[in-house]
Amino acid sequence: MLTTLKKSGLAVAAACLMIFSPLSQAGDDASIKGDLRSNIKASMNQYIDGQTINGSMYLFDSAQGKLLKMELVELHEGIVKKGDFYVSCADFVDQHGNAIDVDFLVRARLDQLITTQAIVHSFDGNKRKYHLEKL
Repeated sequence: MLTTLKKSGLAVAAACLMIFSPLSQAGDDASIKGDLRSNIKASMNQYIDGQTINGSMYLFDSAQGKLLKMELVELHEGIVKKGDFYVSCADFVDQHGNAIDVDFLVRARLDQLITTQAIVHSFDGNKRKYHLEKL
């Protein structure tokens, strides 16, 4: 019973996040289209799937100094180019109901796109800045 209530609470939190969150209004570069767009999304999905265990993705949040246990709510459609990376984000919710926006960094390697990193971009609506400069 407690597990059912906990899951339904996460579902309610996830639904509220999708409806009321400005995080779902991420940028989008219209010049990123076709196979490039599809392959970026496929790389991100593969990364998320590879990091998900029993329905939860774990990500260390260096700003808080703790490991986050999160469930995917929605992968955003928007993609932008920052430095050498394509960036898109996804909404997650943690076991405490906190809304977490995670940016995924995707970079080309030969003829494929590789998601190399996940970064917490906002935690419960509080955005964080980071910079992607050319290396």
